[in-house]
Amino acid sequence: MSTPEPDLALHAIRTSRVYEGVVSQIHRLILDGHLKPGDKLPPERELVERFQVGRSSIRDAIRILEVMGTVKVRQGGGTVVQDLSPGSLVTPLASMLRRRRALVEELMDLRRILEPPLAARAALHATGEDIEYLKEVLGRQGDKVARGEVAVQEDSEFHKGIARAAGNRVVLSVLDILMELLAETRVQTLQVTGRPRRSMAGHRRILRSIERRDPKSAEAAMRAHIARVEEMILRKLESVKGRHPRSAP
Repeated sequence: MSTPEPDLALHAIRTSRVYEGVVSQIHRLILDGHLKPGDKLPPERELVERFQVGRSSIRDAIRILEVMGTVKVRQGGGTVVQDLSPGSLVTPLASMLRRRRALVEELMDLRRILEPPLAARAALHATGEDIEYLKEVLGRQGDKVARGEVAVQEDSEFHKGIARAAGNRVVLSVLDILMELLAETRVQTLQVTGRPRRSMAGHRRILRSIERRDPKSAEAAMRAHIARVEEMILRKLESVKGRHPRSAP
């Protein structure tokens, strides 16, 4: 016998970063006991209507909640609330980010090894279709940033688009895994004030170099972009470490 869906008091979101309002309300419903472990969230269409926001905002919010471990998206089975303590909802990523600092540094080092040469190769080998695709991704990223939304998907698509333009499918697969491993920190840092626009500016510099067929400039632009991203990620990890005492092993 299926569990009846809870009657949720959801309100329209009126903030500039609408996905944050969605995340906040769902967290509050869990903390107040209106949503319990095992409960399913309403379907996307219903959430759009009840929050009065776009589908992209709902999808961004669900992705953030999943990264935090608050919900689990089951293929064909809806989005289900996970079994979490109230404390873990208040600071859901704190302990995870602390434990993962060393791993994050190694993953960013791998990005430094892989992506600048890929950008250089893309400057030499990108087709007109590749460049148009990168422009289209940047356009979607810009639209999201202008609405105050998290453009994690577009950020990934841009970097994977460069790897595709470089013509190496194996590296593309490695980069895909790398982006997933860094998903938590990317979600968090793309919410830091000013970070989305700086990311956009970095992407534009890389794309301009690729369009000019300038491999040295493309490589340098990618290297500088990754350095800025790494600095932001490590600063975020340090701020989490400073705010919360280290958990016992």
